Amino acid sequence: MAKEVVRVTKIEITAGKATPAPPVGTALGPMGINLQEFCSAFNEATKDKMGDVVPAEITVYDDRTFSFVLKTPPTPFLIKKFAKIEKGSAKGANQVVATLTEADLKKIAEIKLPDLNAYSIEQAMKIVAGTARNMGVAIKGINDQELQEQGAEAAKEEAEMAKREAELAEMEQEAKEMSEASKEVEVVGEETEAETSETETENNNEESKEN
Repeated sequence: MAKEVVRVTKIEITAGKATPAPPVGTALGPMGINLQEFCSAFNEATKDKMGDVVPAEITVYDDRTFSFVLKTPPTPFLIKKFAKIEKGSAKGANQVVATLTEADLKKIAEIKLPDLNAYSIEQAMKIVAGTARNMGVAIKGINDQELQEQGAEAAKEEAEMAKREAELAEMEQEAKEMSEASKEVEVVGEETEAETSETETENNNEESKEN
């Protein structure tokens, strides 16, 4: 009798370093499978990929046994690995943080091809190049000049925006100071009126006493 599939889930783990602790325990613990058994099997299957982040698609059956299929490392991970950077640009294509060669691009595409919606290495390269672009990683000789120019234009616009914001903040500060100064004048005026009224009252009282 065939086993019934209870659940299929995906998890990304560093090759050869799976342990029952989170994130493995958090993701798989509630499924009731033997965590240590999974970790041992995963580490053995990925020992030749040490250092890479390896996604695993895990199928859990009704008798709490499991099977898993390894996938290729995430494209952003491979791009950062080949570009030797820890993270991509926070501004996307508007800031170039690294450059890959076309040979690097092809190597990444070859690795990712089994898991991409592509039928040729050329299509895979275009997909990878698009991801790299969004991370601020240019491809030398293909789009590096374009992205550099785009980044320079974006930086110019950002500087102009910062200047306008600074000018606006300065105007708001001046308006605030003028408003506060106006309030001080009003308060002083009120105090003067109050003092004048008090003086008149005292004078009237003195006149009454003399009469």
